[in-house]
Amino acid sequence: METNEHNKKAEQLDVHSTSNENEKLTTNQGLKINNNQDSLKAGERGPSLLEDFILREKITHFDHERIPERVVHARGSGAHGVFKLNKSLAAYTKAKFLTELGKETPVFVRFSTVAGSKGSTDLARDARGFAVKFYTDEGNYDLVANNIPVFFIQDAMKFPDLIHAVKPEPDNEIPQAASAHDTFWDFISLMPESMHMIMWVMSDRAIPRSLRMMEGFGVHSFKFINEEGKVHFVKFHFKPKLGVHSVAWNEAQIISGVDSDFHKRDLWEAIENGDYPEWDFGVQLIPEEDEHKFDFDLLDPTKLVPEEEVPVEIVGTLTLNRNPDNFFAETEQVAFHPGHIIPGIDFTNDPLLQGRLFSYTDTQLSRLGSPNFHEIPINRSLNTVHNNQRDGHMRQQIVKGKTSYEPNSIGGGCPFQAMMSEGGFASQQERVSGVKIRERSKSFVDHYSQAKLFYNSQSTPEKTHLQNALIFELSKVTRPEIRERMVGQLAYIDMILAWRVAEKVGVEVKKLEWPNQSLPADSNIVELQSEEREPNTKISDALSMRHTVKNTIKTRKIGFILANGVDGGAVSDLKEKLEAEGAKVELIAPSLASVKTNDGTDLTPKYSLTNTASVCFDALFICSGADSVKELMISENKHHVLHFINEAYKHCKAIYFGTDTQAVYHHSNVSAKQHDDPGIITWEDGKPADKFINAIAKHRVWDLEMERNA
Repeated sequence: METNEHNKKAEQLDVHSTSNENEKLTTNQGLKINNNQDSLKAGERGPSLLEDFILREKITHFDHERIPERVVHARGSGAHGVFKLNKSLAAYTKAKFLTELGKETPVFVRFSTVAGSKGSTDLARDARGFAVKFYTDEGNYDLVANNIPVFFIQDAMKFPDLIHAVKPEPDNEIPQAASAHDTFWDFISLMPESMHMIMWVMSDRAIPRSLRMMEGFGVHSFKFINEEGKVHFVKFHFKPKLGVHSVAWNEAQIISGVDSDFHKRDLWEAIENGDYPEWDFGVQLIPEEDEHKFDFDLLDPTKLVPEEEVPVEIVGTLTLNRNPDNFFAETEQVAFHPGHIIPGIDFTNDPLLQGRLFSYTDTQLSRLGSPNFHEIPINRSLNTVHNNQRDGHMRQQIVKGKTSYEPNSIGGGCPFQAMMSEGGFASQQERVSGVKIRERSKSFVDHYSQAKLFYNSQSTPEKTHLQNALIFELSKVTRPEIRERMVGQLAYIDMILAWRVAEKVGVEVKKLEWPNQSLPADSNIVELQSEEREPNTKISDALSMRHTVKNTIKTRKIGFILANGVDGGAVSDLKEKLEAEGAKVELIAPSLASVKTNDGTDLTPKYSLTNTASVCFDALFICSGADSVKELMISENKHHVLHFINEAYKHCKAIYFGTDTQAVYHHSNVSAKQHDDPGIITWEDGKPADKFINAIAKHRVWDLEMERNA
């Protein structure tokens, strides 16, 4: 008997392959799990409890799965800058950097993709991190934001599952930095709470033109507390001065091949050139007593507060003005944490935020290898640190004296606790009561209203792009039942969207058959009979990019295609006008050899027709000059020139054909253009330079996309 038991234990300890098929979910200690959907809380809307050993085990294991790069947000770009307060928020918060008018606070900002590894492409379809470290006089404050205002899940318990699903599949490590595969959509198709985020990720917001042209959102509701103890809920926003702009999905795929560092290079070059990226910083403020006045729960991270209901109040400017001196020492080693707060800012009981407060410290310990990660220069507070923490791997601070405990008398009681009047932090005194429960609030159940709001708010081109993104992603899913389940989800958002996607991915639109654990038994999900219900036509203009800034060409990259004999005067004149508006002009020729103008001047091209592509430019000028055009149209150059132009035309970019370029124009796809196409300017147009500048400022002519690609 003892021998059998010994052998059984030996088998358990042996390293061997296992299968989860037909097995019950357990902890790493073999304990069967009853609820893997929700963290343990003090009441269904209460704070998460430290005693939740299942949540801690799950997230701790997840945090330590990848070393040394970040588990998520591994690929990033960073920059130093400054935040300037233009309007005091003293009525709402006692945080000094938000109350002292005109105060400038140094910052470090890290942008990142979520799913891919450090070596993946910048242009993956993905949410982007927008993490800001404010080095305030009261200590470091980290606003760990994203470029999308909501998230996939409502509870931190599901975060490891989400990331496991979107990461490369574990059996073959395919695909990299992509959600277009079975495991991701299998998970999403079973998670109705993800539908709002899916609308955002499948929209053009997930493939920004530049990191300088995307918004930032704090995602969660936080709290402001003023000197009198008055509480307001707050949502944080960063709005780019250049507007919110994106690239087409096909364009993003090409850019990934031509320049996978497209965003990283763009940010670096803009700062080096003195074109400092800027964002308006704004807040949505909600009095504590109005917490329950909305038709959604402020604690639900899958919901946003429509700007039409609570306008964003712009209070400051974020400017990035210095590149890192060393990428690893700064951008890689910077450690953000939503729990790094200062007096005047506090947490809510958002269950996703509550889990992040535990997770971020734990993952930094694994990634940076020491509890002293705060001593790395990029992470250091402006204030000298005074506490009784000692030793640990890579300790740098040398603290004199005999005492490393408190209270003490040997060291004169130092360091002392700070009173609130001295800037000491104290959490909001909030009454908390409730049954200890592993459950979700019923106020979190509505998963489709805001997904529908987002979709309804999009322009026709944006809806088309979103639809095509879903078709592309789901066409990569090999299991028909997953595709069918996802279409069933989409039907709750928009029936026409569901039908169009279903047609292209080979499934029917059917009523969803929910697994028992996906929704509470008393949820409000209704039968799939959208044609019998009134369509939800509520919209929010702030959710569509058609309303973004379209009155500047600052930092836009304009390609001049030219060859020997080009009209030097025309090149010089247009270049001067474009650069006066803040654009960047770059010359493209058949080779990198110097180009002779018609007046004998030498021009040095930065690119050749074969080492770059139209996707790397915002607009094109086909330069004037009969001899230049003649060389561009010889057999070895013609294909490249026409491909360059046709591709830019397909992507709805502004193209200006200069004098004598008729041969290029008539051989390209552009010659079939309609006269009302504002993106195409020719030698026949009056004031062509002004029209070209105006067309570039509009970003793209998306409304003519279908016509151009016909």
